[in-house]
Amino acid sequence: MTVRERLADVGFAAGWAAVKGLPHPVVAAAFRAGADVAVRRDGKGVRRLRANLRRVAPDATDAELAALTRRGMHSYARYWQEAFRLPVIGPERIRAGTDFIGADVLDKAIADGRGVICALPHMGNWDAAAVWLVDHGARFTTVAERLKPESVYRRFLDYRESLGMEVLPLTGGDRPAADVLAERLRAGGVICLLGDRDLTRRGIDVDFFGSTARMPAGPALLAATTGAALLPVGLWFTPGGWGVRVHSPVEPAGERLRDRVQAATQALADTYAMHIAAHPEDWHMLQRLWLADLEPERAERGEG
Repeated sequence: MTVRERLADVGFAAGWAAVKGLPHPVVAAAFRAGADVAVRRDGKGVRRLRANLRRVAPDATDAELAALTRRGMHSYARYWQEAFRLPVIGPERIRAGTDFIGADVLDKAIADGRGVICALPHMGNWDAAAVWLVDHGARFTTVAERLKPESVYRRFLDYRESLGMEVLPLTGGDRPAADVLAERLRAGGVICLLGDRDLTRRGIDVDFFGSTARMPAGPALLAATTGAALLPVGLWFTPGGWGVRVHSPVEPAGERLRDRVQAATQALADTYAMHIAAHPEDWHMLQRLWLADLEPERAERGEG
């Protein structure tokens, strides 16, 4: 570990401890103030969020879009605030504060025994939803992108596993994550995957708010090849808690595997769009997503 990485790890650990130890009103005010500072500085992430929200709300005036972006950053700050404080919040508070729609759909899919894939967008607080799921009796497997330095990644990994999740690294694991996920599904297990941003550059092109975006093929491909139920999930914040909706299974249709994966991924995109349109401020997409926005990024890196 380099000196810089060691300092980052120490700073991260100290900050995490402080967030967990301080009273909630103090922490909430600090994170909200931090979001306001980020909006005023108008850095890369804020500009990208605003551009993404422009596609979601094309008829918004500049003032309305600015207000929506500010609410979006407040929501994003709330996610991180809660992510650090989940052990303090506790499963009982999360269960009591979660408006969970479709638990019957989830329970039936689990009882069917063919494996369950919960595919969700970067909305609301997916860690809180995960705690609800574990407390509901459904332990699950998920995948996490490696962070740098490695020590910070390990802290997040240990933390999420302490909440009851099995977390696989996206890269660098003992076995490919896709192989382990397929194994868990064939054994009747549950996996949860974020499905609205492609991290592999080998995703599926979908129509999303009227333009072409690229989303990961993983959830639909796993469903098509293992026979597992593919459940779209929507997440949002409520004033005092969280909202979750589990939808009926998407059935991959088509004779060819490619067609089934394409159709199922588009169905996921359509469900995500419905929830994002209803709760745009809770969609935490601070990266490029649409192909028209990806091209300049690729040109900067010298890619074809």
